[in-house]
Amino acid sequence: MVRKMQLEKGDSLTKGYTSELWDFTCISVTQNNLQELKEIWARWNDEVKQLFYCNYGDLLLLLDIKVDEHLFRALAHFWNSAYSCFTFGKVDMVPTIEEYTALLRCPRVQVDKVYSRAANVQTFAKKLMKITGMSEKWVTAWIKQKGENKCIPWKSLQDHIFAHLDTKKKVDVFALSIYGLVIFPKALGHIDETVTDLFDQLDRKVTPIPSILAETFRSLSACRKVGEGRFIGYAQLLLAWFHSHFWKVDKVSYRVFSENYSPLKELVETSRRDDITEERWMSILQNLQDEDVEWKAPWMVPNEILYRCGDFDWVPLLGIWRAVGYTPLLMLRQYRSRQFIPTTQGLAQCEFSYKDDNYKRKIQEMSSAWKQIHRMKRFTVGVMATPKYYEWWSKRVNDNISEPGHENSQSIEEHIRVIPSELEIIKQDFERRNTELEKKIEQMEEEKMNLKLDVDVQKLEAERLRKGKTKAEEDLDSLKTDYKKLRRSMRTARLEKTLE
Repeated sequence: MVRKMQLEKGDSLTKGYTSELWDFTCISVTQNNLQELKEIWARWNDEVKQLFYCNYGDLLLLLDIKVDEHLFRALAHFWNSAYSCFTFGKVDMVPTIEEYTALLRCPRVQVDKVYSRAANVQTFAKKLMKITGMSEKWVTAWIKQKGENKCIPWKSLQDHIFAHLDTKKKVDVFALSIYGLVIFPKALGHIDETVTDLFDQLDRKVTPIPSILAETFRSLSACRKVGEGRFIGYAQLLLAWFHSHFWKVDKVSYRVFSENYSPLKELVETSRRDDITEERWMSILQNLQDEDVEWKAPWMVPNEILYRCGDFDWVPLLGIWRAVGYTPLLMLRQYRSRQFIPTTQGLAQCEFSYKDDNYKRKIQEMSSAWKQIHRMKRFTVGVMATPKYYEWWSKRVNDNISEPGHENSQSIEEHIRVIPSELEIIKQDFERRNTELEKKIEQMEEEKMNLKLDVDVQKLEAERLRKGKTKAEEDLDSLKTDYKKLRRSMRTARLEKTLE
């Protein structure tokens, strides 16, 4: 049924389409200074930290993920806004709801309910009162106007976190600060009113990941269409997703991770090169092949895939400033499922701003669609894609994506692997040999000790046997003497009886 629908409805772009994207995109990924957030965390005791983990998963680990600006700028150039995906060489990929949920370890919140109720119409002040637990007077005193939006300075929230007596509220404000300063740094040093909309989803035990994806897609598309701009979104999480699929070190796809396993923590602790230029990253991504991709992230084991909502043939996403959509069926290989031709017709036209005409009606349509979601079982096969998919992909209208270059055919491992210096290699080899020799010496010492103990034991046993033999011989001689005496006595007694 799904395949038939795809073939009947066709592609998002039609023949003759002319791209309006620039050949090159200059993107800025300016981030806030996060040291103060780290210092607050360091002061908390284990009980408060555990409460934060229970409510917000691994959100805190984003503070330790360094944003590689060269890589990020290169990634932006390969964003295909018509299909809401990255097109690397001959490969289409995009972060998915399931992957982001697993990365942040927040599966307990309900993805399905993210848009199932009308948009919160509370004022910024009311939202802050609910989150901080403070009075309207306090909140109103700190609200500032910055451009078109209202916001609250980070310093005000910082002081509030230190002084708050309610642990739950303290944790909530800290999480709000991370979302405001890390994920959506639109107004540097301020928490924007739109961030509280995102936080409101968490407060309702609803994952904000679909909204985060919507803003990520929206911001990438906006930068591509104008050829420049500042990225507004989850830069750290997007890079974590990228490395999960492309950093081929210690493949662990066979491992079964426990509930306590944290993919973000492992990514934070993995050392990576940071001296690769934007141009070199462009060359790497431009020449990407199927075999360069770790299609399913090793920690990702989904049972079902969300692939459409309501009457939409894709998944509509309502962001903070704009609505977009993406097609999970285009990414089936990322779930280690067989890839077939996806339904994308109309996807390129589904994006709209909340300032457009009739945008409220469109929002209501998308919200209603999320009340009827469709999932499909993940299935694994030997062949990663159908022949018709490759045929469709080769004829698909490309949206201003650079053609692969042939001047550099190195694999991705050869491009980005960390190459140690000659001195480091000698040092590592010496340490390895030294460790092996130390183990051999320990083994020989142990064997020597065992042999020495064996000799002593054998000597004691031999001495015991010798003494036992001597004693047995003495007892035998004594028995022989007594026997002879008894025989003589018996003969003497019979002789005396005969004489009588």
